[in-house]
Amino acid sequence: MNASASRARRSRRASVLAAGAVAALLVGLSACGSSDDSDSSASAASEGASAGAFPAKVATKFGEVTVDKQPRRIVALGWGDAETVLALGGQPVGASDWLPFGGEGVGPWAKGMYDKKPELIGTMEPEFEKIASLQPDLILDTKSSGDQTRYDTLKKIAPTVGVPKGGDQYKLSWEQQTTMIAAAMGVPEKGEKLIAETEKKFEAAAKAHPEFKGRTITLGSRTSEGFGVYVGGTGRVDFVQRLGFENNPKAEAQAGEGFSVSVSKENLDMLDADLTVMAPIGIPATDISGDPLYKAVPSVKAGNDIVFDDKDISQAFATDSVLSVSYALEKVVPLFAEKVAK
Repeated sequence: MNASASRARRSRRASVLAAGAVAALLVGLSACGSSDDSDSSASAASEGASAGAFPAKVATKFGEVTVDKQPRRIVALGWGDAETVLALGGQPVGASDWLPFGGEGVGPWAKGMYDKKPELIGTMEPEFEKIASLQPDLILDTKSSGDQTRYDTLKKIAPTVGVPKGGDQYKLSWEQQTTMIAAAMGVPEKGEKLIAETEKKFEAAAKAHPEFKGRTITLGSRTSEGFGVYVGGTGRVDFVQRLGFENNPKAEAQAGEGFSVSVSKENLDMLDADLTVMAPIGIPATDISGDPLYKAVPSVKAGNDIVFDDKDISQAFATDSVLSVSYALEKVVPLFAEKVAK
């Protein structure tokens, strides 16, 4: 978890160094104009999106962003931004692959939605020159670190919809993400419909499992650097709260500005709850389930834990986009029910 802050600092340094190169590249692109191939790609990128009402205005932490006309070349950099564009009928020409999925940079729940594979862009340290070369007319970075230098560099390339106020460090719900992106694309009604349909799925799942209500839950992960627990304001926690669970009170008591708190091996009892759910990140699932200290956690010892060993399920739960949450509901809720019913 602590690696995020270090990567963010490197990202800020990279942003400063890249700003000059981006400016120079933009001048060159302006002089060259657009090729026939570029025009063709732009047309394909916007296919399926309605004209909408423009100018569109989107409120962000950095101020109100105005999109003057329907975007045809969208670069989606934020966590889950590309999937959201696809769900709304757009076709990103560039996108970041955060988890990473490889291929087109999206999970199996979005398979086949691209007409043409996008140019894949770096995540914590995006290649600003590559972004500029795609000649975007809209950049999306709605679920991101909220770093000012990153935003300042991106907005020199094209209008950029960054994080909302209070959305730093990836604290953005799938509804907010869908609403912001739908507004920027000029399809707010389509966004509202997607949100309403997805909320009904959550309501149905919660109604079907009243045993979830009021039960405490720990949502954690382990990386090569150690254990951590997610806190309120993040997609994972929002997901389980919609089902009726209460997030780990001990973790909430230690919550800061980040999306998680680190847990030392000496303090693994902090993972204890009515249900403990863990995800491996960059390590085998057995590094969690086979750890003697983890197995000594009361909830684990009682068999009330889940360690995701199915990559698709783990990634759906982590992505928290309007597309992935439906997949996660289908796959994860039965696992929760099996354990809580014990």
